[in-house]
Amino acid sequence: MNDYLASLTTEGINAETAMIDELTTEQMLKLINQEDATVPTAVAAELPQIAAAVEALHRVLASGGRMFYIGAGTSGRLGVLDASECPPTFGTDPSLVQGHIAGGDIALRVAVEGCEDDGEEGKALIDRIGVTAGDAVIGISASGSAAFVIEGLRRAGEIGATTISVVNNKGTKLGEVSSITIAPVVGPEVIAGSTRLKAGTAQKLVLNMLTTGTMVKLGKTYNNLMVDMKASNKKLYDRAVRMIRMTTGVDHDTAMDTLQQAAMDCKLAIMMIKSGLKADEARKLLSDCGGSLKKAIRVCAKVM
Repeated sequence: MNDYLASLTTEGINAETAMIDELTTEQMLKLINQEDATVPTAVAAELPQIAAAVEALHRVLASGGRMFYIGAGTSGRLGVLDASECPPTFGTDPSLVQGHIAGGDIALRVAVEGCEDDGEEGKALIDRIGVTAGDAVIGISASGSAAFVIEGLRRAGEIGATTISVVNNKGTKLGEVSSITIAPVVGPEVIAGSTRLKAGTAQKLVLNMLTTGTMVKLGKTYNNLMVDMKASNKKLYDRAVRMIRMTTGVDHDTAMDTLQQAAMDCKLAIMMIKSGLKADEARKLLSDCGGSLKKAIRVCAKVM
């Protein structure tokens, strides 16, 4: 295993930053910034694999399945972060996209050493959270060697779930147990082995694409507006009113009144105004159209 780890690009020494501790503050930050600038190119090289993953995730979620992230350390935290942003952004149920980290929730704030090496716990997690053949599991590991993630993904595959890995090296052990592998290779880190840096940034960009692409395909947006959000605080309420006015042309009072009638559901309010339907009728039409506001509006226009 030591030879395997030593061969990973994420464990390499970056010759460009060897003297970072002798630089001025501005020179140091410029060097970090230069290294960070290489990350989008590495992610771009993986777009075919990311697209395949989004297509697979869309099939799973459109069929009633769920999406699970599993990871350890930085990778696990990024998965939990991405999952936790889906309900406020896309109005999803918290159970639809879930993030799980080795060591449990305490590991989100405090490093729990050794838990990434516990493959049996990775398997147990998959069974405990009830993964089925209709679900998708995304394993995240910069090195692709975390036993917790490898064995968790292996167990998910045995169940029949769709398996996807996000790693930062080619030819990883995690990639071997996944049906789709996304591997943006960012090279040695500014600080050797600190994969919260370029590797973590690459992972964040990939996870952004996975959930955003999937949610767009599920009809969670109207054009580029996140209309499926719930107006649960003042900022989101103001945003919802602006989106309703922008998409329908109604005045401020009408937008507010309709949003109230729609129980703070921005998408439903837009549908009510566009169609002239009451809340229940508009909700049913949206449901019949798979939640796609644009499709529902077009169907309504043809009927009218």
